[in-house]
Amino acid sequence: SMATITVPMIVPEDMAPYLNNMDSGDVFARNAMLLYPFIRNLTISHGRAAEILGVGKWELIRYYDSLGIPYLNQSKEEMMNDVASLDRVLGAV
Repeated sequence: SMATITVPMIVPEDMAPYLNNMDSGDVFARNAMLLYPFIRNLTISHGRAAEILGVGKWELIRYYDSLGIPYLNQSKEEMMNDVASLDRVLGAV
C-alpha cells in the first residue's frame, strides 16, 4: 500500500459529512479530482498522476473519460490539423 499523509484542507462546512464518510472508491475519486487541475495545466502528466494514485495510466484516463474529461483536450479537427502539419514537416525532411 502507498504511503499516505494527512493534509489539512479548508472546505465548506457542509462538505464535512461527505468527506468523513468515504469508501475507497470515493477516496480514489476525490484524489483523482484533486490531481486533475495539475494534469490540465501540465504540472504533472497522466502517468505521474496515476503513479501517485496507485493505478495504471490507462485506468486513470478511462476514469476521467467516464466523467466526460477527455484525455486529449483538443477537438478531432485540431488533432487532424496537427497531424497534417506533422506530415508536411516530415515530408519536407
